[in-house]
Amino acid sequence: MTTVRTRIAPSPTGDPHVGTAYIALFNLCFARQHGGQFILRIEDTDQLRSTRESEQQIYDALRWLGIEWDEGPDVGGPHGPYRQSERGEIYKKYSDELVAKGHAFPCFCSAERLDQVRAEQMANKETPRYDGHCMDIAPAEAQQRIASGQSHVIRMKVPSEGVCQVQDMLRGTVEIGWDRMDMQVLMKADGLPTYFL
Repeated sequence: MTTVRTRIAPSPTGDPHVGTAYIALFNLCFARQHGGQFILRIEDTDQLRSTRESEQQIYDALRWLGIEWDEGPDVGGPHGPYRQSERGEIYKKYSDELVAKGHAFPCFCSAERLDQVRAEQMANKETPRYDGHCMDIAPAEAQQRIASGQSHVIRMKVPSEGVCQVQDMLRGTVEIGWDRMDMQVLMKADGLPTYFL
């Protein structure tokens, strides 16, 4: 039998947001309705803005609303750690697997190059997106650059043509052109995952 597990994953980068409480309440109710568990995970991958004070404010605000969780950073549980910053090795394993299977790739582009590409796309009234510059670097060359300490991120591969179809429980089949989607960063240069991974 499958156990329903829902979660809320707020970012501790400032004051608690009403949207966090709203989604937490829905997820808690759904889990309880199905005899499941509700989990709190802290999305603290923004190392510049995340603080333990903001994290504590999240706990306090949710508890003030009567929202309690079965697992989380402050209560523990069998599937921890519950702070994203402490789960880096887990995400590295899966990002490495995505690269090995050809679904992701190391990107060595500088911020300056990316800004220039996006500025040109916007000037041409195109959707700003990564241009695939590093997508076809040979795996051996990419590994050599990584081994030499060259800064990089891991990006997901996205086709440039065709349509992505997603089954949504509320709207049915949702179609989005691949040309409207960016090759998002999965793992940042600091080794922490992004929301997309």
